[in-house]
Amino acid sequence: MSERSILIDGIGSLFDGDTEHHDAALVMQGETIAWTGPSSQAPDADERVDAGGRCVIPGFVDSHAHLVFAGDRTAEFNARMSGQSYTAGGIRTTVAATRTAGDAELATRAAALVAEMAAQGTTTVEIKSGYGLTVEDERRSLEIATSLTDETTFLGAHVVPADTDPDTYVRTVTGEMLRACAPYAKWVDVFCERGAFDEDQTREILQAGIKAGLLPRVHANQLTEGPGVRIAVELDAASADHCTHLSDADVDALASSGTVATLLPGAEFSTRSPYPDARRLIDAGVTVAIATDCNPGSSFTSSMPFCVALAVREMGMTPLEAVRAATRGGARALRRDDVGRLAPGARADVVLLDAPSYVHLAYRPGVPLVHTVWRGGERTAAPHPLVVGA
Repeated sequence: MSERSILIDGIGSLFDGDTEHHDAALVMQGETIAWTGPSSQAPDADERVDAGGRCVIPGFVDSHAHLVFAGDRTAEFNARMSGQSYTAGGIRTTVAATRTAGDAELATRAAALVAEMAAQGTTTVEIKSGYGLTVEDERRSLEIATSLTDETTFLGAHVVPADTDPDTYVRTVTGEMLRACAPYAKWVDVFCERGAFDEDQTREILQAGIKAGLLPRVHANQLTEGPGVRIAVELDAASADHCTHLSDADVDALASSGTVATLLPGAEFSTRSPYPDARRLIDAGVTVAIATDCNPGSSFTSSMPFCVALAVREMGMTPLEAVRAATRGGARALRRDDVGRLAPGARADVVLLDAPSYVHLAYRPGVPLVHTVWRGGERTAAPHPLVVGA
């Protein structure tokens, strides 16, 4: 028996991950997109959904998130909003809480955040470890992450634990910890930053991960200019994430490489820090992604629509560029071609907005515009009734 097909027609605006089409239609066949084109040429299907002139976009691809954690950092946020500056040290507060939490608590909280993301249109999410910083706590964090996504990242090199010698910790990360975590991870990441890991440590950890079969990505240039972007490009990392403080040489290196600049405006919003200059990157020819950086300390948002609005308002992006970065750009930051776009052969990750255009994601910030979400052809979120026909 062939897989059931679903036709969505009456689409006012369809953004396919690169360009916008009007008066469009789309057919999902099982888990994949089977056809897109003008409504007047739409084929028959087993089920019909009338979009009623609404906009359809690909599911958001959130390529940078820290979801396995316990505890709360409200006090830290309140202090920042009261005038104190942000440093990387607050991570250790979450580490202490995560180590004492049970597996069930961590899994329940992470699953709730994934569901929260899905309700806002995110259909692909990357999840990092990094709040355990012991062999066992990093391993169990990644085991939990693998139950929620295929995009899991070993971030044992988030910060050096308190009262630990940095050189000794790097040996642990590249040795016993990596061996325990590699079976549960696809990616290896390092926070290359003042107060975290320096150039030599970053390169050593990433190279060890690559040797173990993991693919590299880098927390780069968030708080200061530094070597993170240069190392990411040197090692052909899929992405350099944050990219807030860049030299001209950094921009040129990204533009001439396959490394995506993943921008995380929620972090700047939550820390009152300068935003990345997306316009500078895009004009230089750099591939840009947007992600939430969802984490309990510096960006506790799960909303890709909010990050799109921030990117337009604060980072010099057009609405088209921002939505492309949140879909197609995120897919490229994960080196995926099956998500982040609406085209035949892609996974049927489809978001129907309660708006006539994707521009409304920036035009109406904070408004819950996600009408219906299909992930792999399965309806996962439908807060409003649909017009459905045979």
